[in-house]
Amino acid sequence: MEGRGSFASRIGIVLATAGSAVGLGNIWRFPYMTGQNGGAAFILLYFCCVFLLGIPGMISEFIVGRHGETNAARAYDILSRGKPWKLVGYLGILTSTIILGFYAVVAGWCLEYLFASVMGKIQGDADYVQQYFQTFSSNPIKPCLWAVAFILITHIVVVRGIRNGIERASKLLMPTLLILLVIIVIASCLLPGADKGIEFLLKPDFSKLSGSVFLEALGQAFFSLSLGTACLCTYASYFNKDTYLAGSAVQIALIDSMIAVMAGLMIFPAAFSVGVTPDAGPSLIFITLPNVFQQAFAGIPTIGYAISVMFYALLVFAALTSTISMHEIGTAFFTEELHTRRSRSAWIVTTVCSLIAVFCALSIGACPSIRLLGTDLLDFCDRLTAQYLLPAGAFLTSLFIGWYVPRKVVQEEYTNKGRLRGTFFPVYLFIVRFVCPLCILLVFLHQLGVI
Repeated sequence: MEGRGSFASRIGIVLATAGSAVGLGNIWRFPYMTGQNGGAAFILLYFCCVFLLGIPGMISEFIVGRHGETNAARAYDILSRGKPWKLVGYLGILTSTIILGFYAVVAGWCLEYLFASVMGKIQGDADYVQQYFQTFSSNPIKPCLWAVAFILITHIVVVRGIRNGIERASKLLMPTLLILLVIIVIASCLLPGADKGIEFLLKPDFSKLSGSVFLEALGQAFFSLSLGTACLCTYASYFNKDTYLAGSAVQIALIDSMIAVMAGLMIFPAAFSVGVTPDAGPSLIFITLPNVFQQAFAGIPTIGYAISVMFYALLVFAALTSTISMHEIGTAFFTEELHTRRSRSAWIVTTVCSLIAVFCALSIGACPSIRLLGTDLLDFCDRLTAQYLLPAGAFLTSLFIGWYVPRKVVQEEYTNKGRLRGTFFPVYLFIVRFVCPLCILLVFLHQLGVI
């Protein structure tokens, strides 16, 4: 069995871990939520939720991973001294495998649309664009092939290891993603009438804030930062002992939030410039925006073409940074628990997730009869992970770090064994013990529609 490896630099740690958090949800969900729920007022509320739940939750998973220096299941086992808490690690590994399987379907759509935009195939009126998506998604072969292709691209990165694969890819993908995002934001904000979109996104309207909006912000902070997937725990197992866990968590949260806000500045000005009010989810990405970009830059078709290509390249990069992290969770687990080569472990994850992806793709297209509990397989997997598995994993981790692991052990990891002052450690521990479990419980109940 090969050595575990580790991240070579602090910037590699921040970019790789931020990449795991930055995903398609930053682009298709956060901007819409912001515009509908008070603009800048919602952003301020969201930042509060990140500091209340997101950053303490990240630090907790970092502590488990770095202390154990092994895969998620064994890391929980080490800290619990053989008690059943290791099941939290197994839960995270299961969750990430399911997510990678269905997430690859949507990531595969992004690959198809990148190819189609390069070839000029998604140029036409709104009806044509909508029909293009419906024809593609219902095809029995193409969505499956693109999904598997995306998992194979992820496999190629992961199988090369931490420094030569994940860290190197993150140092390339994240800066490129940011550059593309800045270019599209500038182009979008310079359009005639773009100021209405900027106002819709950023003008504070505190009258829209409510208990329900708070729960939406809390949920977005929870899901956006990859809490409960064992990703943060697995990546932290490759941190060196000098890594400032709290500082890294803050940097990662800021990068994730900045990209989400910039995504809004990319989408809303262009949409409002042509009189379209954007929606959220896949329909925004694959139906609304192709038409918006085409209309907005109709006077200069070359720029419209370039913006479309860059936009879908951006989506591919955002999805890839997330799928890499989810693939690594299972790869690390199988490598260390089966005592086998990394390449063989990666193939196990790739095969399992490819099967999930194929069935999910077929369930919403060519084979709608593939259903579980009255819904298509992709939607079932999404609901299972978002409503149950992720909150359960994060909730149990908060209880584990806050109440089970000895305070001395937690403080040593937080302060790097006394090399850092740890001024805010009492605040962190209080939040993990009392605030995080309550917040996660509220997110869980809100997802179920109870509150």
